[in-house]
Amino acid sequence: MSEVFIISFFAGMVLFLFPVFVYTDAYLDVKENKAWFSLSLFKHLKIFGGYAQLEQDGIVLHLSKKKAVFVFYNQMSSTRKKFEITDGFQLYRFHQIVETGGSQSPTGVMIASLLQSFGGAVCAVLKTKHPFLSLKNGTLLANEPCLKVSLQTVFIFNNLVLTIAIVKKILEVIINWIRKKRLTAYLRKQRNN
Repeated sequence: MSEVFIISFFAGMVLFLFPVFVYTDAYLDVKENKAWFSLSLFKHLKIFGGYAQLEQDGIVLHLSKKKAVFVFYNQMSSTRKKFEITDGFQLYRFHQIVETGGSQSPTGVMIASLLQSFGGAVCAVLKTKHPFLSLKNGTLLANEPCLKVSLQTVFIFNNLVLTIAIVKKILEVIINWIRKKRLTAYLRKQRNN
């Protein structure tokens, strides 16, 4: 009986510390005013996906045929705080390809070469600071005017980091609730005096 407990304990610890790979694939087409995205675990287990469109007041996220979320531009700063990434989530891969038009004009060729040079410089700086990163940057020239960006990122974390992040968020909610209760009680006491 004790052997089963020990084996299950170590198997649970291995699964708890086993790395989880989160893939993010995105494709932006400026002419279509759409950005398609997909989020998956281990590249094959899709969590969710859809596309986004820019509107006059905000961004519309189409998560399915019947479900869409509208995010106003003025609410984006508060929304970003809800999805902060902790230090335990490590960027492992960043691959991008930018497609621009103007292959027939010198200006288009210059813009494409500037994009390629800038991306190469950024990749070189990131590679010296984080040698484990897989970085790729490419630029394509098209005949018709366009601006398209294809992007793939991979983040690595484990269940221990995820548990710590969830516990941290729960503790922040509890602390804010306690502070609110104390402030409310203090204000009531001041009003009664």
